[in-house]
Amino acid sequence: MHKGHPTAFFRIFEKWINQPSVPMNRICELFGIRYPIVQGGMVWCSGWRLAAAVSQAGGLGLLGAGSMHPETLVEHIRKMKTATDKPWGVNVPLMYPEIDRLMDILIEEGVRIVFTSAGSPKKFTPKLHDAGITVAHVVASSLFARKCEEAGVDAVVAEGFEAGGHNGREETTTLALIPQVRRATTLPLLAAGGIGSGAAMLAAMALGAEGVQAGTIFALSAESSASEAFKRRCLSLEEGGTMLCLKKIAPTRLVRNALYRQVAEAEARGAEADELRAIVGKAASKRGIFEGDTEQGELEIGQVASAVEAIRPAGDIVQRLVAEFREAQKATCALRF
Repeated sequence: MHKGHPTAFFRIFEKWINQPSVPMNRICELFGIRYPIVQGGMVWCSGWRLAAAVSQAGGLGLLGAGSMHPETLVEHIRKMKTATDKPWGVNVPLMYPEIDRLMDILIEEGVRIVFTSAGSPKKFTPKLHDAGITVAHVVASSLFARKCEEAGVDAVVAEGFEAGGHNGREETTTLALIPQVRRATTLPLLAAGGIGSGAAMLAAMALGAEGVQAGTIFALSAESSASEAFKRRCLSLEEGGTMLCLKKIAPTRLVRNALYRQVAEAEARGAEADELRAIVGKAASKRGIFEGDTEQGELEIGQVASAVEAIRPAGDIVQRLVAEFREAQKATCALRF
């Protein structure tokens, strides 16, 4: 936990961020990266091109295994090995249909970092540790952060409900969640949900996070494997352009398109989970994100999409976050009461 005068806190980070060869941050040390910036392993967005670009820029790129068949994941892992010599990892939703096979692939292919989500990390963390793999787990509450520490994970990602895609049922915002999780666990802590700028990164770290995981800004990057139609639609969003819905299945943040309106209407009249599943249909996120059906597809993106102005290379996004962090840090240190 961070103690002492706020100005001293900012001076520590100023010293750290200007000495990239000597990491003074637990997230940097844990993953062996220059900046405590992790690119979320998003379905249909986080392929090897995106993950490699982020890792090359000094962050931690993650492959999104949730939308990959096992053989596709193997292909992306092997391409990552040739694309970068920097640290990288794989995000694994624990609800994955062939989860045991996938875990075996990660071990056999020599993956060194795994982020797990959507389930309990208790079963697989020991197996991954035995293979020398560093494990982080995504949570939406301080209760599950404590359970992560009990399960032996190496780091926690606390994700607020501003995030795109699947969310926790608590609907706790990132600014409210981070200090509560910080009090609940001593593990290295990443903040996620609504992180779209260096100023947001600084705010999260001032509340107790030691780094950030960003999804939306990288989903809309040049290297993202999402369709151009999806990216353009998300760039056109204004505030309030996304909503949390499908709470009877799994809370999911979606763009307000034709499919969302059908779901919202059904939820308003009390539709049960089976009817909602029928409305959404099969492969809805692939249809929307990867294939570009912007009206009848499931468009998963975070609230911060309305602040994204252009599609940029992922490496530029990393450098922009760092530059904005430094500027926000200077401005904050100049404040007086």
